[in-house]
Amino acid sequence: MSLSLPLFHEPPGESHHAAFDLWLAAQQENGALRQPSSIAVYRDMWGSFTAWCLGQSPTVTLASLDTSDLSAFQQARFGMKSDDLSLSPRYALRLLRLIDRVLRHHAEAHGTPANAAASEWIATQPEVRYADSARADPLPEFLSVSEARHLITFLSSARPRPGDRHGQLALSWQALRNRVAVALQLGAGLTPGDVRLLRLDAPTSQIAGRRARPWKVAVPGNGNSPAREAPIAPWAGELLQHWLNVRAEASIAGDYLFPATRTGKPWSKEAQYVAAKQVLEDAGIDATGGGSFLLRHTFALRQLRRGAKLDQVAHWLGIEPEAMGKYQRVLTGPAKVI
Repeated sequence: MSLSLPLFHEPPGESHHAAFDLWLAAQQENGALRQPSSIAVYRDMWGSFTAWCLGQSPTVTLASLDTSDLSAFQQARFGMKSDDLSLSPRYALRLLRLIDRVLRHHAEAHGTPANAAASEWIATQPEVRYADSARADPLPEFLSVSEARHLITFLSSARPRPGDRHGQLALSWQALRNRVAVALQLGAGLTPGDVRLLRLDAPTSQIAGRRARPWKVAVPGNGNSPAREAPIAPWAGELLQHWLNVRAEASIAGDYLFPATRTGKPWSKEAQYVAAKQVLEDAGIDATGGGSFLLRHTFALRQLRRGAKLDQVAHWLGIEPEAMGKYQRVLTGPAKVI
């Protein structure tokens, strides 16, 4: 039987995965990449790029990749914030640098000319090229000590106290959902997108006193960051447990922890943004500078102030340790955070 070309046809994506694995092995061997959290981030970044390449017709190979393909990739990801898959300039720079390194290593390993499409694309995109400059990476907005304490008090007022089964305020389930979602941004460092993706089985509880209380939450990966677990501040855990009880009593359907409707439909980006903004306004917090992301920044700074290792906080946030520089710059100053 004659051997035909299709018999040796390379499965779609095999060269993409093999090229990354070889590059990763080389980085680990020379000690340039050791942290599991960084490896997971790079793997997710390459995975999202590979998925896009395989989804094109014809498939974009490592050899055929050019600057127009990369522009199409960026455009396909731009404006998809509802799924947290858009390419911010800094994320695009990290991803394109990764692509460039993998391509060059692949070429060196096979003795072929390097595909310079990634570096050429970066050179033509000033916003991306200079994304790592100090001007492009301003200090994060965060809550002052008094603002954080005030917000925690405001959010926690929705939780019932001993002898008061229904809580101090007569809140609808939607209003309670909104407060608890904001609580997890401040008390666990989650992004708005993280909050929307959480499932009912995300919280892990432990017995605190005589009752159970969530103490950590499992956050699914989303293409920009790997799946991870993040600790929940005790006050936020108490509030989350109250939400779980109310959600069960109201017989709200679906698997989402924070659904949009009683039937369990997913919470949209726009609706959650409006809800979080209203919660902060009701609490008297001015979030015009950084939106609800200032809650996540406050969480990160609080953990670092308390002595948590930089790599650990980066893992909780689902970002690379190299991206923690903005927080370190805050900590070198006199600013106080809670």
